[in-house]
Amino acid sequence: MFSNHPDLLPKVLRGAPPPETSSPIVNLSRRGFVTASGALVIGVGLAGCAPAAEPPAATTDAGPSPLTEVVGGDATPSLWITIEEDGTVKLTCHRSEMGQQAWTAMGQILADELEADWDRVQIVQALGDPRYGDQNTDGSRSVRFNFHRLRVAGAAMRSMLTTAAAQAWDTDVANCTAEQGSVVNNETGSRMTYGELSAAAGTLPIPAEDELTLKTRDEWRYIGKPMPSLTVPKIVRGQGTFGIDVDRADMVYAVLTRPPQVFGKTGSFDETAALAVPGVLQTVRLPDAAPPAMFQPLGGVAVVASNTWAAIQGRDALEVDWVDGPNAAYDSAAYEAAMFETARQPGRMARNRGNVDLALEDAATRIEAEYYAPHLSQSPMEPPSATAEWDGDQLTCWACVQDPQMTRGVLAGILQIPPENITVHATWLGGAFGRKSKPDFVCEAALIAREVGKPVKVTWTREDEVRHGYYHSVSAQRMEAGLDENGKCTALLHRTVFPSISSTFDPSNTGPSDGELGLGATDTPFDVPNLRVEAGDAKAHVRIGWLRAVSNIYHVFAVQSFAAELAHAAGRDQKDYLLDLIGSPRIVDPNAEGATYGNYDGPADEYPIDTGRLANVTRRAAEMAGWGRTLPEGHGLGIATHRSFLSYVSTAIEVAVDADGNMTIPGIWLSVDAGTVVNPRHTVAQMEGGTLYGLSNALYGEISAENGAVVQGNFPDWRLMRMNESPLTFEVDIVDSNAPPAGVGEPGTPPAAPALTNAIFNATGVRIRRLPILGATGQRLTLADRQDT
Repeated sequence: MFSNHPDLLPKVLRGAPPPETSSPIVNLSRRGFVTASGALVIGVGLAGCAPAAEPPAATTDAGPSPLTEVVGGDATPSLWITIEEDGTVKLTCHRSEMGQQAWTAMGQILADELEADWDRVQIVQALGDPRYGDQNTDGSRSVRFNFHRLRVAGAAMRSMLTTAAAQAWDTDVANCTAEQGSVVNNETGSRMTYGELSAAAGTLPIPAEDELTLKTRDEWRYIGKPMPSLTVPKIVRGQGTFGIDVDRADMVYAVLTRPPQVFGKTGSFDETAALAVPGVLQTVRLPDAAPPAMFQPLGGVAVVASNTWAAIQGRDALEVDWVDGPNAAYDSAAYEAAMFETARQPGRMARNRGNVDLALEDAATRIEAEYYAPHLSQSPMEPPSATAEWDGDQLTCWACVQDPQMTRGVLAGILQIPPENITVHATWLGGAFGRKSKPDFVCEAALIAREVGKPVKVTWTREDEVRHGYYHSVSAQRMEAGLDENGKCTALLHRTVFPSISSTFDPSNTGPSDGELGLGATDTPFDVPNLRVEAGDAKAHVRIGWLRAVSNIYHVFAVQSFAAELAHAAGRDQKDYLLDLIGSPRIVDPNAEGATYGNYDGPADEYPIDTGRLANVTRRAAEMAGWGRTLPEGHGLGIATHRSFLSYVSTAIEVAVDADGNMTIPGIWLSVDAGTVVNPRHTVAQMEGGTLYGLSNALYGEISAENGAVVQGNFPDWRLMRMNESPLTFEVDIVDSNAPPAGVGEPGTPPAAPALTNAIFNATGVRIRRLPILGATGQRLTLADRQDT
């Protein structure tokens, strides 16, 4: 997500020193490397009962760790692995678990190189701590950033256990082999379990990286295999701890009423009726928010009660006079028109190849189109929830956050206390999609708890989440192209206008950032001799935040829709024309053409833009869909292909539209090349979920504003795709690849909307350039209103 560009985050948001306080909710065993029980202890745990503590020091009795600075960060085994005397292996996950199976994937990587018995593996959740490095669970980076160092950590521990066994048997280490939680003496057949060896192994020096032998691919036992989820069984049994599940002694509950506009203020308020509601205890006025928005609370008034329902009823009874702020005039319809006016004018040059103006003048045919995508809300199943508890000047928080380190730093800044006084426990997240990387709701809980003097749980209702979030940016895109006499594209101009996420941190930023432009605009891989990307300014009037796939959503909608329009204008098959645009296999470097392209923080030599891989997934998805087959009347196939988060995805969709405009989706066929895939089962699930997320937003998603306030509030007017609207067939093809691992959480989303709208055009002749397709009321596809103009 957008945090691929940490330079845009203020220093206070980038983490802080490790916490020292504790809580019974989280099991964070820190007993040293060798304890009286004989266990080699490393790791952290969630939903247990042992006190919290810091990760162990990067040293043993034999000296400091030589693995603190491997590629990806600290690979010291003691940071990641606990081996109990009974053979239980506890593996630490430092990224948040929100349904994307981070626990399982991290466990597979560690357990494979450790050669652990999968049935003895348990995952425990890390506190926010700098020793783990980046803990920001977004950007589809958890596996990519940690694949190598977790393998090194597992291999180092395996080496230490094998050495300990060799010493116990007085034999050469070459005669010993680790095998599923034990070490086997190849000469005698003797076997010692990891539990039996852990104490002795903990006294040995940690080997250097060049002394380790990582497994070859054909030796992998768990990596690349469809291992079952380590979280789903717990969820089914009600064993996981989500933000809403946290319970503290003497805890009270709070909900807030917030200004309807960003930077609106609380005027006078009458709490009389609210305090008369049974269970309501008091109200707390929060400070008014002021620019920059960052992750501070929006202000307003909290109603504190003995239960959440009473707090909600008390809020409904509260009478507040709001004072308009600087965004009171924001109207999304007028804003849309203004953005298109900007898009019709030259903008800031973001990438340039050849001479687009001259090529457009000389073109045999000139094509123009404009595309609109509205604000969106992340809408995770679980709205934000946080619990805060003070003990003197020490604060402990439990919250469904994507980055406990950053949350700790934000709290320190808001509360003006040292970060060392703050402990943040990341619970499980009931979905996130970027919303829970902004910890404003945790700050609310901390402020209210300090005022009340008791533990406080803050709950956001669905209306709170929809009306007071950090929204996916609205955008206007203008595309122009020139075709020669044979229909070949000779010039392509892409203008993109949207308020930037960076405005959340600095309101003077009124134009797209280079990081956002690199998500689907400046990284366009098309083999067109004249190409230019321009950016236009747009001032933000709501809080802008990252949402699953970020700027790729509207950029890919425009680029891939326009590619299909060019194919139609040229009288060509859409898939064939798209492959011609992608061109021959080659490496594309946007920076060589004036772009400032970050490549999702991936080294260009490891993760180049490879058009061969892009074309490959396009052909595979088309073949899966039976591209070119005779379709029934009212049916159409569409395709869209994009590289995002270093993965290549092509999605083909079949739609069926009847004479009354009712649309169904008979099938979706998707091919993904994500490099080395740790768990194919969960990769399939992410492709399915990401695609459905994109389709839901394309069909219905629109956040609009009037008088500075968001209009939508709950699912009747912020509609989501329903189960009976899902495709009858959904097939996912994973390309077998030896390339480094890339992202899988977000790349399925960007191609969904253009593949759908391209299919609708091929079924009906209706060209859709404005999202959402149907709107919150779910009206039929009205053909007369959607014809090409």
